[in-house]
Amino acid sequence: MPATDSPKYWFPGKRYGWGWGPPTAWQGWVVVVACVALVLGGIPLVHVRMGSVVYNAYVAVLTVALLVLCWLTGENPRWRSGKRDA
Repeated sequence: MPATDSPKYWFPGKRYGWGWGPPTAWQGWVVVVACVALVLGGIPLVHVRMGSVVYNAYVAVLTVALLVLCWLTGENPRWRSGKRDA
């Protein structure tokens, strides 16, 4: 297996705009699927039992956790205008 100088990002930078695009590694897909499953699973478990305010806080915590994981395992976020770095 050849060695590469560039690190393998779970979440690459978006081509246009600021932030991250879809995952390029299986670990990133596991994170995204787990986050979606927790948000959807929280509807009957959190929203129905405890109400909208608690559910919104639950989703906010999951969103912050996803952003932290993107920040730690993805490219540095910056504004991109469609041109790939050479």
